[in-house]
Amino acid sequence: MSETLLTVDQLSTTFALRGKGLFAPPVALKAVNDVSFDLRAGETLGIVGESGCGKSTLGRSILRLIEPTGGRVVWQGRDLTALSASEMRKARRDLSIIFQDPIASLDPRMTVADIIAEPLRVADPSLDRKARRARVLKAMDEVGLAPEMASRYPHEFSGGQAQRIGIARAIITEPKLIVCDEPVSALDVSIQAQIVNLLKSLKERMGLTLIFISHDLSVVRLVSDRILVLYLGRVVELGPRSEVFAHPAHPYTRALLSAAPIPDPVVARGREHVVLRGDPPSPINPPSGCAFRTRCPIAKPVCAETAPPLIEVGVAHRSACLFAEEVLAMGPPTGNFSASANA
Repeated sequence: MSETLLTVDQLSTTFALRGKGLFAPPVALKAVNDVSFDLRAGETLGIVGESGCGKSTLGRSILRLIEPTGGRVVWQGRDLTALSASEMRKARRDLSIIFQDPIASLDPRMTVADIIAEPLRVADPSLDRKARRARVLKAMDEVGLAPEMASRYPHEFSGGQAQRIGIARAIITEPKLIVCDEPVSALDVSIQAQIVNLLKSLKERMGLTLIFISHDLSVVRLVSDRILVLYLGRVVELGPRSEVFAHPAHPYTRALLSAAPIPDPVVARGREHVVLRGDPPSPINPPSGCAFRTRCPIAKPVCAETAPPLIEVGVAHRSACLFAEEVLAMGPPTGNFSASANA
């Protein structure tokens, strides 16, 4: 068994929003709600869910780019949430992030070399200019960027090239953990494949551990070892990739699988569609009990009484559903792309 690098324990992140009316009290929006999981060395954890479910907030809260309001983030035995600003700066050498929008994440006033070198100036200020330049060129070579690109500016690059710059910046300090915050969602499909293959190659060569955030199940299935399904800031399912795709144990996971595009039109026409009722509820005023019950096709009155805990439904497979066994018996949606491909 690989060592546990990261333990997220009941992590919560709440934002105070202005209430309606001039003298109204602030309103609490709980974007991440008591999330817990472990991450082992060399593992890739895929985090999936609808837009607005809290995926990006969770990733940034783990790195303290957004300050969590509760819980712990334990990195190699140290609680990151208890570190001072200067201590956290030192810890960031082992922690990095790739942002969703490649162009917006790059400073247009800086050259590619300066952008990639910036983390080194913080993590290793003792490096002289020559050594820093050598590290930059090495990182550029790792991600497939030519050395002559070092003096150019972000606006001169395509989206895929800009994301390679962002990846080079993320690996320049030789981190152990990288949070990939929807790194391919803003790219064309053909470029997505190149970036995904690059990340897989870097993981193998550098021994990286990844948290891969995405709403694209086909991409998550390709890169992940385990899947965490998030709904309204809560974990509703967590388990090995093969188990989650072949034996979904939460009705929300089944709905996500049934909505994933299938490249084969014959299979797509005969697939089962799990239709959810209504719109996602507001995280400011979530439903009582199970937050998914207002849209769930198998919801019963008991679902409104208490929030279901994550329970074991298989080997390392957990679900937050009172009727997980019933969902397991349904199997994956008919015509699901994961059932029609070799896992």
